[in-house]
Amino acid sequence: MAREFLLPDIGEGLTEAEIVRWLVPEGGRVEADQPVVEVETDKAVVEIPSPYAGTVLRHGGAEGETIGVGSVLVVIGEEGEAEVSTPDVPEPAPSHTAPPIVGSLNEEAEILSAAGATEPDGTPTAVKALPIVRKLARDMGVELEQIEGSGPEGRITREDVLAAGQATTAAQMPGEEPSEQAPTPGSTPVGAREDERRPLSRLRRTIAANMAKSWAEIPHVTTFDEVDATRLVEIKSALSARHDVKLPMEALVIKAVVPALEAFPEFNATLDGDDLIVHTAYHVGIAVDTPDGLLVAVIRDAGSRPVLDIASEVRRLGDGARERSLAPDELSGQTFTVSNIGAVGGGQGTPIVPYGTTAILSVGRAQEKDVVDNGDLAIAPVMPLSLSYDHRVIDGAQGRRFMALVIENLEEPALFLAG
Repeated sequence: MAREFLLPDIGEGLTEAEIVRWLVPEGGRVEADQPVVEVETDKAVVEIPSPYAGTVLRHGGAEGETIGVGSVLVVIGEEGEAEVSTPDVPEPAPSHTAPPIVGSLNEEAEILSAAGATEPDGTPTAVKALPIVRKLARDMGVELEQIEGSGPEGRITREDVLAAGQATTAAQMPGEEPSEQAPTPGSTPVGAREDERRPLSRLRRTIAANMAKSWAEIPHVTTFDEVDATRLVEIKSALSARHDVKLPMEALVIKAVVPALEAFPEFNATLDGDDLIVHTAYHVGIAVDTPDGLLVAVIRDAGSRPVLDIASEVRRLGDGARERSLAPDELSGQTFTVSNIGAVGGGQGTPIVPYGTTAILSVGRAQEKDVVDNGDLAIAPVMPLSLSYDHRVIDGAQGRRFMALVIENLEEPALFLAG
């Protein structure tokens, strides 16, 4: 008997996912627990195993298509078997007062009556499109009723809308003759390359939404400072040589930050309405630069981990983030964030506080500078620091005290390595 496998919720609050690659083609054989498809959520790319053994009768969507949680992901049965509907799912009663909605999630495709369009028998035709596709069509001024969908069962995809929008832009008005006059402002000169419209990737859309929400709702304050990193660099080199590993700077910075989080718990908290939730665990996020965009991987319980364990986790999470192989729970839930922009040659900046937290520390690249040491002028590696925090929760004086303790620890690592 053919069985439908619905897209499960594989992450916190997941409502939809984009099909990246089918690992088993239609008509192919799949075993139970064998990965059948690769999908992209807001942050991760994950493989989903089949719960059944059998033949893949139908894919629930094409590669590049977005489907909602609870939608049919794949139908599996026996070779040559005709696909049948799941018997225990009741069919919705026909309605003559409003267009029916397929499924119960607002992320799934809706069937909308096309104004003025009818089938041969006089009944209205239907347009199938996901809400995000319909929004894109509205933004581009594209009429969905004029598009022939290329998705399953005639569903209109993002690619269909984009193609229609480009065709509309390129088409001339009826009866319009080509003009040899000078181009009007904003138009493309003859012979020049046209601007390219690039749809944002799912990850970039997620980053944009999170950044906009954080910037709009959190009143940011950023304080800047520098630290003499002489001892920090020496300790980093000594530990790397002793244990024959490449010790990431993030590992030492995290160990230096944890005592400050313990002393000033407002920096390890979440503002929830009129309440401040102070977290007892220190889940430190590390910003990772990946080819697809910025990801924040989370080191759980950083306060109880030795520095070499944190170093190993930084390397593992960094590799996993760049490969897009981390699980959703490894990319969420941080209570404080460290961003090492020095790894890409950065100095000071104004980091944006991740939504749901109250602070983020950015560490720049250490460079040789003149410093005064006990009244004597010397040359030392100086590391820039930038601390952004939520001014609703943390006042300026508290921010300076937190930064002072972090600097004290970084200038003498024995203070936090002995703990």
